[in-house]
Amino acid sequence: MRVNLHETWHIGPVEIPSRLVLAPMAGVSVQAFRRQGRRFGAGLVCSEMVSCAGLQHGNERTLGYLRIAADERPLAVQIFGSDPVVMADAAAMVEEAGADIVDINFGCPVKKVTKTGAGATLLDEPDRACRVVEAVASAVSVPVTVKLRRGLENGSRACLSVGPRLVDAGAASLTLHPRSAKQMYTGAADHALTAELVSLVDVPVVASGDITSRARAHAVLAATGAAAVMVGRAAQGNPWALQEILEGDGVEPSREEVVAELVLFMRETVRELGEHRATGFLKKFYGWYLGRGRFPRAFKAELTQLATISEVEGRLLAAVPGARFVLSRLEETLPQADEVLLDLPISIYGGG
Repeated sequence: MRVNLHETWHIGPVEIPSRLVLAPMAGVSVQAFRRQGRRFGAGLVCSEMVSCAGLQHGNERTLGYLRIAADERPLAVQIFGSDPVVMADAAAMVEEAGADIVDINFGCPVKKVTKTGAGATLLDEPDRACRVVEAVASAVSVPVTVKLRRGLENGSRACLSVGPRLVDAGAASLTLHPRSAKQMYTGAADHALTAELVSLVDVPVVASGDITSRARAHAVLAATGAAAVMVGRAAQGNPWALQEILEGDGVEPSREEVVAELVLFMRETVRELGEHRATGFLKKFYGWYLGRGRFPRAFKAELTQLATISEVEGRLLAAVPGARFVLSRLEETLPQADEVLLDLPISIYGGG
């Protein structure tokens, strides 16, 4: 049966207005990225993973700031760690700050995270994983969700034994990326596992991995019975991918639209992160936005060599003057700065 991607669904009491979820991605999922994702149709957006130890200690070397704006909700804030008490305390801080959902990361494959006993490592420690979920669920009144991989090793089926136990411990939804931690992002996501997990639990399951088109989204939803799909890398510098999945509109954006969205993203990122941190953070986005044959490679390389963001903006608008008019219309749709609801420290290292 073909799923209506515009149909609302729920995680606990939280209503989500489309079946499309924008993934939490470290070094990517800043507020500007999330707000953009909501504008292009994502029903739920997620913060990058927040270090519970960082929240506890306020370590400035690993913390930036998360702001929740009215136009990005509903929002899930994702936390990671391995100590149930610390995780529960961090979850309570996240709820108090205003997040709609607390998501727990049991999927990150990056060594600097797994070596601490967090992320995907917890799939090999199901008892501890369940204690973490139980502690977090007991500490907050908002829904608690879990993002997990299939397991640590290739061919692992750990998610099928651990997943139902996490639900029993208090998880209101599960997101499965059916690659192993060892695979990282190589090979293909095995959504046969997603279908098996759906059959084992009575909460919504979100299918993550290789969702790159409307056809693929429908195929995965039909084959798995999942409640929604999660889009990650396909949306990096390409919010039009979300629109294509929801609407079937595969029309390539104009150069004016591309530049306007990039400049808006740059301005919003500077507002959030500050000029200094944003300068390095944004460099990867130039290639993501301007790639896919949209602009010459030499132009993308030129932008990364410019010293300031204002120089980058000036070069972009000089190259495509008509983008100014598109940008002006976009900025008129955004809420004013006083609609920001929250400042909260957020981890900026690792990812999964």
